[in-house]
Amino acid sequence: MKFCKKYQEYMQGQQRKLPAVGLKKLKKILKKCRKDLQPHDHSIDGVLDSPPSCPHRCPVCDGTFFPALFNEMSAVVGCFNQRAQELLELHLASGFRKYYIWVKNKLRGNHVALIQEGKDLVTYAVINAIAMRKILKKYDKVHFSKQGQAFKSQAQSMHIEILQSPWLCELIAFHINLRETKVNQRKPSVLFVEGCTLIFNDGKPILSCELFDSVKIEVDLTCSICLDTIFDPVSLSCGHIFCYMCACSASSVTIVDGLKSADEKAKCPLCRQGGVFKGAVHLDELNILLSRNCQNYWEERLRIERVERIKQAKSYWESQCRAFMGV
Repeated sequence: MKFCKKYQEYMQGQQRKLPAVGLKKLKKILKKCRKDLQPHDHSIDGVLDSPPSCPHRCPVCDGTFFPALFNEMSAVVGCFNQRAQELLELHLASGFRKYYIWVKNKLRGNHVALIQEGKDLVTYAVINAIAMRKILKKYDKVHFSKQGQAFKSQAQSMHIEILQSPWLCELIAFHINLRETKVNQRKPSVLFVEGCTLIFNDGKPILSCELFDSVKIEVDLTCSICLDTIFDPVSLSCGHIFCYMCACSASSVTIVDGLKSADEKAKCPLCRQGGVFKGAVHLDELNILLSRNCQNYWEERLRIERVERIKQAKSYWESQCRAFMGV
């Protein structure tokens, strides 16, 4: 079965209408563009002209294809992020708040429904990532260009590349946490992603997940600032992960003020993209996963960071008191 048909059947089989990539519509656009760009037999000695490339200003591509794909990708990523955030909030909630969220979502403590939701979300993310990859590959094939790949890079810089979403990383960590929680129980847990593991390469942790259709995700869990295993991890809007205190230091803010107070001009230490700190996401599931698998390191790092946090908090409040007293 061709992927386009498989994709349509998957999206139509969802219980509720979800944003999707309009593969059929986008292929019709490319078919029209291909027809307009057909080579003509009026070259020297009757030899066909070389395959044309898409002009710098192609009305089909600039006016229809890329804007449509951009809107669809944005809608898919937005839907995925929102649903994943709600699911993980449900899993991490405690006390009365957890009971309230369970009842509000009409799950009433149904962990099977929670796990199934996670499975559906990962499948939704991956199949849409494949759809985006295939349509951009088709674009480059039709136009004999690399503009499709360039658009993919642009999508990554605009945070609409679904495989770079921090919530996908959180779902993978959530999966491993569930597996480790259930490992000693008599009944095996129903897990939603196969091939998810936390591996150590020369003592450095890597989050790895092998998905269908040759899609593989590997997340290096070493902070590029302190060059150690990330502690209290946060993902910036660009998708790069750092220790929370390292991110605060890179954005020139205190832990009391937090990353939301970072200057818009502050840039990611890796990709040098600006304005990525205010939208940072705390990776709580990943934090739990690393604390379980790196216990000795975690305890030592916690002791060191506690001292530094107290020092920064004390300095902050002393400056606030001096400002209040007019000193």
